[in-house]
This record gives sequence, structure tokens and C-alpha cells, in this order.
Amino acid sequence: MNFKKFWDEYNLWITFGFMFLMMWAYTVEWLRVGVGQAIDTLFAPLLVTFGIPFYVLIIILSALTGLYSSIVQKYTIDYDKMTESQERMKEFQKEYREATLSQDEKKIKKLDAKKDRMMKDQLELSQQQFKPMTYILVLSVPIFFWLLYRLGQTTATITMPYFGTVDLNAAIVWIIPAWILWYMICSITLSQVIRKALNIGGV
Repeated sequence: MNFKKFWDEYNLWITFGFMFLMMWAYTVEWLRVGVGQAIDTLFAPLLVTFGIPFYVLIIILSALTGLYSSIVQKYTIDYDKMTESQERMKEFQKEYREATLSQDEKKIKKLDAKKDRMMKDQLELSQQQFKPMTYILVLSVPIFFWLLYRLGQTTATITMPYFGTVDLNAAIVWIIPAWILWYMICSITLSQVIRKALNIGGV
């Protein structure tokens, strides 16, 4: 079996399947706790031995997440091809709008014939963006399981703008706990810095 050909054809379904598998794993307590305990042997010394505050450790982990996510995307997504495809779509939409406004039926018919190819390119573009998700999830989910495991037995606080000093486990935006919001803020911010440093393009 040609693995590359198989992956190119079914990577979207594999990614969705893996995402559902990870969501299912979250509902299985013994599995979630087991993974958390296994990862704890790696990360616990940072808290216990070095005394790093939990909110600082989340910054470190979010930076790690941003780093490997950016590297995976750099080598699995063809950003040059993606940019070219976007430019072609923008040009096509502009032409189609102008033809529609001028009621140029001949040109509209010609562009309609081209639309299928453009839609196919956009579908491939969307699939390509999902391509690295499986690799990223394999690395990210264990980290989240460890955070859930460790925070379940730790009392830690953080001082955040607008919210003041809150427990990391406390829900501060609807049902979203402080630690997840803090992780998201750090991850998004640091990822942008990392992508700029690694000269990784984007859409």
C-alpha cells in the first residue's frame, strides 16, 4: 500500500476520526487520569523541584505548543500554493462580480464553467489546513490531560485583567475556567511570535 497516496486521499477523514477519538478519551476517566499521571513524571519536577508557579508553567507549555504546531504546519502545508490559490479565487470573484454587474452573459457562462475548478481548489485548500491537525493533537491532548489531572489536585491562582485574582479552576467566561483562557491567550500570542521568527506564512 502506498501510504502517502492513502494519506493524501483520506487524511481529512483520519483527522476527524482522531478528533472524535480524543473527545471520547476525555470522557473516559481512567484513560484521562492514566495519561495525566504518566505525563506528571515529566512535568511535576518543574512545580515541585523548581517551584515554578502554575501560571508560568502554562506559559511555558503554551510556548511549546506554539512551537511544535508551527513547525508541523511549516512542513505539512504549502503556504505558497495556498497564497496563489487565494489570489486566484479573489481574481475570479472580482471578474464574476464585474460580469454580473455588466450583465455580460457570455462571460458569466465562461466563468460558470471555471467555477467548478475554483471550488475544487478551495476544497483542497481546506483539506490541506486540516492536514497537520492529527500530528498536533497527538502532542497537545496529553498536555491537556496532564493539566486537568494536576489542576484537579492543586490550588493555584492567577491575577488577570478585568477578573482580578482568581483560582485557575474557576469558570470566569461562561463555563471556561481561568486556566484554559490563560492557556489560549498565551498560545495565540506566542504562536504569532514563533511563526514570525520561523518565517511561516499563513492565510
